[in-house]
This record gives sequence, C-alpha cells and structure tokens, in this order.
Amino acid sequence: MQKSNTLPKRRKFFVLALSAFAVMLGMGIIAPLMPLYAENMGASGIWLGVIFASYSVSRLLFVPLIGKMSDRKGRKVIIATGLFLYSLFSLSYVFAYNPLTLSIARFLQGLASAMTLPIIMALIGDISPKGKEGRYMGYFNVARFFGMGLGPMLGGSLNDLYGIDTAFYVLSALTALTFVFVIIFLDNEPTPFQKQKANTKQSYKKIWNIKIMRGLLIFRFVSALGRGSLMSFLAVYAFTFGISAFQVGVILMANIISLSVLQIPFGKMADRVSKMKMIIVGGGITVISLALMPLTGNFYVLLALNILWGTGRAIGIPATSAINTIEGRKYGMGSAMGLFMGALYGGMVISPLVSGILMQTIGVKYIFYFSGFATLIGIFIFYSYARNINLKPVIKKEKPVLPND
Repeated sequence: MQKSNTLPKRRKFFVLALSAFAVMLGMGIIAPLMPLYAENMGASGIWLGVIFASYSVSRLLFVPLIGKMSDRKGRKVIIATGLFLYSLFSLSYVFAYNPLTLSIARFLQGLASAMTLPIIMALIGDISPKGKEGRYMGYFNVARFFGMGLGPMLGGSLNDLYGIDTAFYVLSALTALTFVFVIIFLDNEPTPFQKQKANTKQSYKKIWNIKIMRGLLIFRFVSALGRGSLMSFLAVYAFTFGISAFQVGVILMANIISLSVLQIPFGKMADRVSKMKMIIVGGGITVISLALMPLTGNFYVLLALNILWGTGRAIGIPATSAINTIEGRKYGMGSAMGLFMGALYGGMVISPLVSGILMQTIGVKYIFYFSGFATLIGIFIFYSYARNINLKPVIKKEKPVLPND
C-alpha cells in the first residue's frame, strides 16, 4: 500500500526533472554560439546586450502573470503550451538575418521559457514535503543544471561539425519530444491554491511585505544584475586569447556540472543548517572567482575558476530555493516562483545592457569586476534583511535517498 502512494509523486518528480533537463540542455546548446551568431550579423557590443536582454525582458514581463495563472488554472496545461511554443520559436533563429530579427526571436523564446521552467519549479514546490524543501530542490537542480552544463559542449561540437543552424534544429527537436512526454505522462492534478481557495491568498504585495522574501528578492535581482549575461560574455572574453568554441563549451560545461552535482549534498545541508550562512558563504566564493577571472588568459586557469564559481553558486542556490518554497506554500507556489524568477530576470534584463556598454567602452574584462561587485552588494543587502531571522530549521530524522515520500 505504501508503494502505491509513493509512485505517483516519484513519477511526477522524474517527469518534471526530465522536462527541465531537456529545456536547459537546449538552452545550453546555443549559449556559447549566440555571441558568434550575433556578431556575424554585424551586432555591436550594445546590440549584443539588446539581444541577450530581449530574452529576459520577455520572461520578466510574463513570468509573474503566468505564475499566478498556474495557481488558478493548473500547471500541466501551461507547461505543455510553453514547451510547444519553445520548440516552435527555436526555429525562428534559423530565419533571423540581422540583430533586430534575432532580438525578436529571443523575445519570443523568452515568452515560451516563462511558461516552462518557473512553472515546473512551482510544481516541484507543490510536491516538496515540509522540512525537505532544500533536498527536493537540490535533486531537481541536478537535472536542471546538468542539462545546462552538457549543452555548451554539445552546441560547440554541433557548430564545429555541422554548422550553427544544426544547433537550433536540435534545440527544437528536444523541446518537441519533451512536450510529447509531458502530455502523456504528467497528470493535471489541482494545485494547492485550487484545493484550498479559502485558506490560500494570492498577493504579490503580501509576499513582498515578508521581510525575508523582500531581502531574498532584492538579493536575486542585484546578483543577477551582475552575472546575468556573464555566461555569454565569458565566451567573448575567451575568444580574445584564442580559445576555440569547443573549449568554451568545456569551460561552461565544467562550471555548470560542478554546480549540478553539488546540489545534492548542499540541498540536504539547506534543510539542516542556517540558510543565511549558506547564501553568504556561497556568495563570497562567487565574488572571489569572478574577481580572479580577468587576471588570466589561460584555458586551464579559466577552467578552474569556473569550477570554483559553480561551487559557490551550488552552496547558495538550494538555500534560496528552499526559502522561496516555504513562503510559497502560504501565498501560492506559482505566485512565489513568479516573483522569485522575476527578480532574477529583472537583473538579467539590465545586466547584458550594462555588460555591452562596458565591453564597448572600457573592455570585456570589466564585466567580471562589475559582476563580482554586484554580487557582493547583494550579499550585504540579504544579510541586512535576514540577520535577525532564524533560518536554521528544526532537524527531523528522515532517511529517504530520493524525493519519493
């Protein structure tokens, strides 16, 4: 009897994890290629910023609305629609012929993205038991970041062997297969908001008025302001001292694979120790790695620093995700995830524009200094809001090795 109760949640978790893996793999495929693709169309540094920002502008505009809608209408229909559109809009890159049309393609794909990953994360939050939010988000983030980590190397290889258009076709095919998978295997269970309308209040104002959430959202915004486009401009920087597209793919893969595999131990840790300490320590490691990157022109040193950067992010991400999940239960998980991801996307809207200006005026290296400084400011802001709040959970003795309760 116990087995029949646990299988639906286990199945749902793996469907969602696989969906996130496919979406992030597709995104990772084009990450190291987009700067080259845009520059071949004559895009300047500022145009590069516009192209990267258009993706985040779209997500920023639509994620809060779609998050709240998913609380009221259900998660499956929005996720499936988003995957279908993602597959369709991925083909638009092939037909882009100048920076403007490429920006439009990015904007459309951003809309589809707003309907996929944040809503998948909201559904993961729905099924996470109390006290295990970090564990569940940690396991989920393994699939999410592992896909993003494999993507750059695959994208670089496809570009070198078959040309850049092949990468866009592969991206479209991956998300189309995931759409079919979601339609067949994911059920359309009512959200907690739909089940308990009388007890669950959807209010962005209420979420913002929670002190820890306000600090978390500002931290997310400021941190993203610094590093929102760094993955893309890292490729531009690496190309200046002769690193190939394949090697850039290896660097980006190492960064995100380290971020991915460490989600499990640090996800479990987030349920047992102070989440504030994890965020501060992880942020500090991130600042150090970013500050050192402009000082090297060597592939192996840059590779090592990117692994360090991934490690710092791996420490902080499960803690921030767990805090957001805990608060999301009170006001609608989709609404909380909408604000959580919206804060990230807000920073990523401004970040590529600032980075493009820095690159064109004083040099690409200064993007790294700006990113490290912004992350440091974000840490101080979060600490100022969270220092008097107890973020150390009550430890419960539990022993599941997978999110299958």
